[in-house]
Amino acid sequence: MNFESSALLIVDLQNELLHPNGAYARGGATSAAIAALPARLKPAVELFRKNGGLVVATLFTLVPGRGGEPIISPHLKALRPFLCKGDFAPGSWGQQLVDELAPADATVEKIAYSAFYMTRLEWVLRKCGIEHLYVGGIVTNGGVASTVRDAHVREFECTVLADGCAAFSSQIHDAALEGLRPVATISTVAEVMQGS
Repeated sequence: MNFESSALLIVDLQNELLHPNGAYARGGATSAAIAALPARLKPAVELFRKNGGLVVATLFTLVPGRGGEPIISPHLKALRPFLCKGDFAPGSWGQQLVDELAPADATVEKIAYSAFYMTRLEWVLRKCGIEHLYVGGIVTNGGVASTVRDAHVREFECTVLADGCAAFSSQIHDAALEGLRPVATISTVAEVMQGS
């Protein structure tokens, strides 16, 4: 692996999504597979830090609108009706990368599934000379899949860390990984560690 041109992209592993005091726990939207991800990804984060690779975290964000009420897309409001004012707010504790993986070299706020949609992610990656993304995070069928597909059309090489991603069901996770095979290499954290 060429660490100088590689980045570890951590998709949406934030306090609101994983911490017991976060919005998703409050709403009952928890998953053991998702909760296990920080520990699974920590060796990869340490590997990148030790070797000068770039660690980038995407931070799902609910932008405050009128009266400070968050702007929530209708599809997300239907999926997660418990989301409310203050959740995923810019600069808030809930929006931040979980402590176990912090700090990232760069963070990118995102407002949709893809971390490339209306964000500075591509600019950061190009300015840092990144050609290959190693991707982990949540959810496999949402933020991870959308980001990897958008990376592919921008001609970044992608390796998806199968055990570094999760969804709210193992069937959906597996199907999403299978669907990404035409645009990415599917690997594991251990295989990446061995190949470094």
